Amino acid sequence: MTSVDTQLGRRPGFTDGVLPAACPSRTVLDHVTSKWGVLVLLALSDGTHRWGELRRVVQGISEKMLAQTLRTLEEDGLVVRVAHPEIPPRVEYSLSDRGRDLNEHLMPLMAWIDHNASEILGRA
Repeated sequence: MTSVDTQLGRRPGFTDGVLPAACPSRTVLDHVTSKWGVLVLLALSDGTHRWGELRRVVQGISEKMLAQTLRTLEEDGLVVRVAHPEIPPRVEYSLSDRGRDLNEHLMPLMAWIDHNASEILGRA
């Protein structure tokens, strides 16, 4: 979004002041901001991880949800999957350039959440 867009009153996701149901941004928003999507992206922010490492870092995620989340993020071009043809098989996951760009925007949001979570949840 450019400063001209802001000056003209355009906001991301809005079309003529409406958040349209069929907007593709909703699908991407769902993928990126799902609970597991955010956590996997954050886990990969410090570099390449293997499957088991991701399961340990993202506590509470089931194998099914990890597989589904990684597949979705890979299809969206946010995560890169590299399968090494060795025995036993070794698969590594990392952020793509687009995924790293997204994380630059995600980190300030996560910092805000970290700073405010206790107060919001009444545990200050």
